[in-house]
Amino acid sequence: MLARCSARQARIKLARSLHSSPARRRELFDPNNVDRPSDEVDVCIVGAGPAGLSAAIRLKQLEQEKGREVRVVVLEKGAEVGSHILSGAVLEPRALNELLPDWTDRPDHPLKQPTTSTQMRLFTKNRSFRIPQPPQMAKMGTYVISLSQVTAWLGSIAEEMGVEVYPGFAGAGLVYGPDGHSVLGVRTNEVGLDRKGRMKDSFEPGMEFRARVTLLAEGAHGSLSKEAIRRFKLRQGRDPQTYGLGIKEVWRVDPGKHEPGKVVHTMGWPLDLHTYGGGWAYHMADGLVTLGLVVGLDYANPYLSPYREFQRMKHHPYFRDLLSGDSTRIAYGARVLNEGGLQSVPKLNFPGGALIGCSAGFVNVPKIKGTHNAMKSGMLAAEAAYDALDSSSPEEPADMSAYESAFRSSWIYSDLHEVRNVRPSFNTPLGVLGGVAYSGIDTLLLRGRTPWTFRNTSGLSDAAHTKRARECSPIEYPPFEPPLSTDLLTSLALTGTNHAEDQPVHLRVRKYLPQAEDAGAEGAQPEKGLATERFVEDAALRREHVRVNVDEYAGLLGRGCPAQVYEYVDVEEDAPAEVQEAEPEKAGWGGKRLVINSQNCIHCKFCDVKVPTQDITWTVPEGGGGPKYSESLLSLRCECVG
Repeated sequence: MLARCSARQARIKLARSLHSSPARRRELFDPNNVDRPSDEVDVCIVGAGPAGLSAAIRLKQLEQEKGREVRVVVLEKGAEVGSHILSGAVLEPRALNELLPDWTDRPDHPLKQPTTSTQMRLFTKNRSFRIPQPPQMAKMGTYVISLSQVTAWLGSIAEEMGVEVYPGFAGAGLVYGPDGHSVLGVRTNEVGLDRKGRMKDSFEPGMEFRARVTLLAEGAHGSLSKEAIRRFKLRQGRDPQTYGLGIKEVWRVDPGKHEPGKVVHTMGWPLDLHTYGGGWAYHMADGLVTLGLVVGLDYANPYLSPYREFQRMKHHPYFRDLLSGDSTRIAYGARVLNEGGLQSVPKLNFPGGALIGCSAGFVNVPKIKGTHNAMKSGMLAAEAAYDALDSSSPEEPADMSAYESAFRSSWIYSDLHEVRNVRPSFNTPLGVLGGVAYSGIDTLLLRGRTPWTFRNTSGLSDAAHTKRARECSPIEYPPFEPPLSTDLLTSLALTGTNHAEDQPVHLRVRKYLPQAEDAGAEGAQPEKGLATERFVEDAALRREHVRVNVDEYAGLLGRGCPAQVYEYVDVEEDAPAEVQEAEPEKAGWGGKRLVINSQNCIHCKFCDVKVPTQDITWTVPEGGGGPKYSESLLSLRCECVG
């Protein structure tokens, strides 16, 4: 089995070289006129996170139990498994216990630090008070972990069981059936295009993985998940998803400050009474502490900077003391996370595939935990996929509806149903303070046993909650105090993020048009290739983006992005109209132009969620690009050993 798997992996990794193009004058890439290598698999999983790897492992367990061989491929956009997952989380091991009952007997497992205490603290500007915490948050039997290390460990187990894991292969598009109404697999992105979309000498076309079942495990707000949700109307009748932006650092603290297994959550300052969010400090093993701040992306004031709020939070006496003495910052990162809860979980299945993990949104907000639910969802989807492979013919799209039914009968549903009203209560007429009061009553007394469910009846997205700048006051942030708090570019250097500069910008100023019935269908156009969703990316859209975001929202992206990707720069004079039409990125308004520093991107998806004009689309860069969180941890481990 392993020898056969290794041979397949070698063929896949050579496929691009075998289909590379000879030296040529740089021609514009035409996706409708390219020969793509293709491979047939049973199950293709996009994303080697906890959900995707749990699904892969469970499929191989079913193969061993039932005797039917299943070829499972996992595509991961990071350069290695775990490289896009920043360290620091509290794991409830319920799903892990079910998936790998003997995990404690494995000498290489990375769950080394049990939680020893939990507390919630209310911050004012200069003081903090211990307050009652939700019982869901206080639950013991958990572990303070490096999620990057746990993910890498699960990846190694999956590969030992015969799963083909391909880091550096980014899922760029879905492959649809002839009628456009089912998914037949995934297309990876092209390699070797320059910034203008022309083919370099190193050009290699993307590859198609034709699969009977496609599982999307990209994490919150993934690009293929968004496409599937739009294409198959999976959010119809469900609430819009609500997001938070989590900004996180990992420190090696002074030994006198380290309390292994201690878990602290905070609320209050530095956020005001109109902004949802809170902070944390988790004491991991090996003298490490991960700390951070989550800011709800339904915040109203466009002058708010999540990064500056986090840096200001570290000036509080509690964190100033924790990070004093012989303390060193090791890593920095950011990522959006789902906060909508049960009401925002979309329909989970579509013809030929399903959404799992944070692609669907299973975070339990009061617990501030989601990994256990993500892993369990992958296991449920694997069981439905295995049965679907047996019950459907290869010519028909796999029916994954059993996964939706299994979810509703599982402890994931119970876990989310109990707390379904907590996060939404902050968006009722009660306001933030009313939400705090209701959440306390609900989590401590009611435990979700109410006949009502709060719904987002307005249908407003997080972006739509943003007020215009004239309705808000600018926020004055304190100066940085290195090394306790630093400017953004200094922090960004700790992410290890890297993208080849001469490649197409993967952050697109794009507006989608009403969906055509043949979107995604093979053969829907006379040209060879796939008909995809229709969108506009022209100079007029770029000008309107700059006008609205600068004039009405004070350049929110430039302030909100935690990687300084977006800048609205001054220009002495606008480029001639014909130049703007040929090169839309040179279009501007009122002496301003949008510059996208895509090489800085840490794949957090903030821009895609929060931009008021809803015209930024995050697409996958060349595989392997982005942050390398696992490398910072590897260097730390080497220092510890040395």
